[in-house]
Amino acid sequence: MRIPPNGSVALIGSFRQHYLEVLAAARVFMEAGLTVESPPVCRIVDRERDFVRFESDPPEASDHDLQAATLEKIFASDLVYVVNPNGYIGRTTAYELGRIHERGMAVYYAEPPKDLPITVPKGTIVGPRRLVEIISGSDPGPSPVRRPRVAAQPTADIVVFTIRSEQLCVLLVRRGKKPYRGMLALPGGFVRPGESLEETAKRELREETGLNGSVMRLEQLHTYSHPDRDPRGRIISTAFLAVMPNPPEVTGASDAHAADWVEVEESLWGRNSSLAFDHGEILRYGLERARTHLEHTTAATAFCDDLFTITDLRKVYEAVWGYELNAGNFHRKVVEETAGFVVRTDKVRRSGPGKPPALFRRGTANLLYPPMVRGRRAP
Repeated sequence: MRIPPNGSVALIGSFRQHYLEVLAAARVFMEAGLTVESPPVCRIVDRERDFVRFESDPPEASDHDLQAATLEKIFASDLVYVVNPNGYIGRTTAYELGRIHERGMAVYYAEPPKDLPITVPKGTIVGPRRLVEIISGSDPGPSPVRRPRVAAQPTADIVVFTIRSEQLCVLLVRRGKKPYRGMLALPGGFVRPGESLEETAKRELREETGLNGSVMRLEQLHTYSHPDRDPRGRIISTAFLAVMPNPPEVTGASDAHAADWVEVEESLWGRNSSLAFDHGEILRYGLERARTHLEHTTAATAFCDDLFTITDLRKVYEAVWGYELNAGNFHRKVVEETAGFVVRTDKVRRSGPGKPPALFRRGTANLLYPPMVRGRRAP
């Protein structure tokens, strides 16, 4: 087995019991010019937690957060080295090995593992110095057997639209870590054990932007599964669509350096339009889905407050479709020709001179018949 000179290795084992041995092996790999993806080569500050804490770990991070981040680093490495004095394999190490073997990664062991219900290929029990020789090509030692089946990691990404200053905007985060560090992306992340995709989407919204996803209605958009869509490995994402009227300001948190509402036109076609991963494709798909919804359903009212004017509603269509509509034709279509779309109230909006406009609320209809067909194709 040969990996590039700038290759990487992840070390796993019982950090609570054998961290000195882990550090010794890590130094051997680093001296050979390899990158140690995990664990961090620094001091342990808390051995009593379920998931050992290092000096470099965020103090507020949960065990779930740290384990997810550790698995990402492991999956990003070229091979895995198990430091297991006397053959000891702890509970966390066994779980990590299960995930590693699902992905078909190359695994070597310091000593023959005990009580491990997997087949350990012959020749994969080696010391760190000999392993350096094997992976550099100077020792033609055996390579571990790779499984042809590669398991994918599920993730959820969310397209959240709103209208601000009569412009259609989408919620984006600026990534705070590799890959694509510093680039804009849709909020989202990896599914945790016991979570549904919808639960993951709502949790990631809360963690990365501070937005309360529990009050949103999420619509599943599409599943993205191209093998090369994510440089960290085979990661399959399910995208969701949501609409939020008058949203609060958002703040980047967790692994998002920043978060903000960004005009869709700028996100897709502006000078800074490059989004991380395939999120530009996801955003385009979400935009077209939203435009189609406005043709055939009453979804436009989801962008409005509980009470709104017909002008408010028309501005929604103009922002989402991307062009101006005839005010008279639109008013007639909505109020007179489409049953159940809106309901007139006895209230008006008093905001200046002239006749105050009437206020409406959502009607009982979900589908529009006849539909509000776009007069010309939006860009």
